[in-house]
Order: sequence, then C-alpha cells, then structure tokens
Amino acid sequence: MGQGSRSNRRVVYETLRRRVLTLELPPGAALSENELAAALGVSRTPVRESLILLGEEGLVRVYPKVGSFVSRVDARRVADAQFLREAVELAALDDLPETLDPDLLAALRDNLAQQREPGLDVERFFELDEAFHHGLLRLSGHGRAWSTVVAAKAHLDRARRLGLHEPDGVDRFAGEHRDILDAMVAGDLAAARSGLRAHLRAVFDDIERTRRRSPELFAADDGPVPARRGVAVRG
Repeated sequence: MGQGSRSNRRVVYETLRRRVLTLELPPGAALSENELAAALGVSRTPVRESLILLGEEGLVRVYPKVGSFVSRVDARRVADAQFLREAVELAALDDLPETLDPDLLAALRDNLAQQREPGLDVERFFELDEAFHHGLLRLSGHGRAWSTVVAAKAHLDRARRLGLHEPDGVDRFAGEHRDILDAMVAGDLAAARSGLRAHLRAVFDDIERTRRRSPELFAADDGPVPARRGVAVRG
C-alpha cells in the first residue's frame, strides 16, 4: 500500500470517526460507501477500510445483505469507559501537590470563564470540558495519562454529547467544574473526590433521560436489523 493510500485511509477514518462521535452521523444512521466516497472525494476502498476499523471499535455495525450503520449507544460500553475514566481521575487526586502550579491554575480558571460565555455551542463546550479534565490530571502530574483515557472513551463521549443537549446540560456541568476546582484549591480532597465522582457519573442519568425520549438511539440486546434510511453526508 502506497503512502498516499495510507494517508487517504487515515483522513477518511478520522473524518468518519469524528462525525460519529459528534453525532453528526447519529446512532442508527445508514452508511453508504458510495455516498461517503463521493462526499469525501475518495474511492470506495478507504471508506470500506475505515468502516472496518470503526466496526472493530464498536462504532459501526455491519448487517450482512443489509449494510453498514452507525452503532447505537451501548450503555454497557459507556459504563466500562466511565469506570476507567473515573478510576484514573480519582486516583490522580491522591497525587495533588501541596502547592498547585499557578500557571496550570490560571489556565483552568480561564477555561472555566470560557465555559460561561453566552451562546456557547455544544461542541465548543465539549472541547473546553476535555481541556479542563486534562488540566486536572496535569495538576497532579499525570497529564500523559489523558491519552489513555481518550482512547478508551469513544462510546462514553457520544453519551456525554447527548447529555449536553439536555436543556441545562452546559450550565450544570460548568458549575460542577467550578466546584471541583474550588475544592482542590482549598485542599478539601474529600469534597473534590465526591464532586468529581458525581460529575463523572452524571452521564448515567443523562442516558436514562435521553433513552426515555429517544429509545431508537440506544442498543438493545436483541434489537431488530435496521432498515436503511439515508443521512445527508457533507464533504
């Protein structure tokens, strides 16, 4: 395989993965290799290879003789990813130094201020949320662990985005971020740990609220084979 082919596949894979995680390609959406290839300006080969990779991650599901679909949100996969994330972030609190890095603190305070900006859309808040939690790990000297957390939480991230679309999602999470950081700065690790645990587990309540409203977004143990419904695909 030439360098150009590998580069094409990587770009297509990253593009499709991002669109799945951001819900631009929503759970249950049909994926046409021909339509995706035309929209992305590539041949079908990198699209097919990318869908295979996404299938290995559980983000795409292939039904023989029917086609490929974006996987519905699997609450069990979400729970596994949340378990890993909680274990890492709570463990990091035990390694907080007595004096917190003033530059990191300033960056986190600035991040919190940006989270409160009016008219903030979900994707921008999600970026700030990711940077905030990475910053908390950096305060403890474990910033490099963030890449491991990120690699494990694709299914969790889709559920988190669904929660951010709840009416109070952004404001609620921004307030929790502030309370967690304030507790860390005050040296109240019990409050920081309790607040962080509740904050990370809020995704389960969000899942239940969204499931009641839109059950079609979630996987069932023995769900029916989906019918093909087109989804507009942009280049």
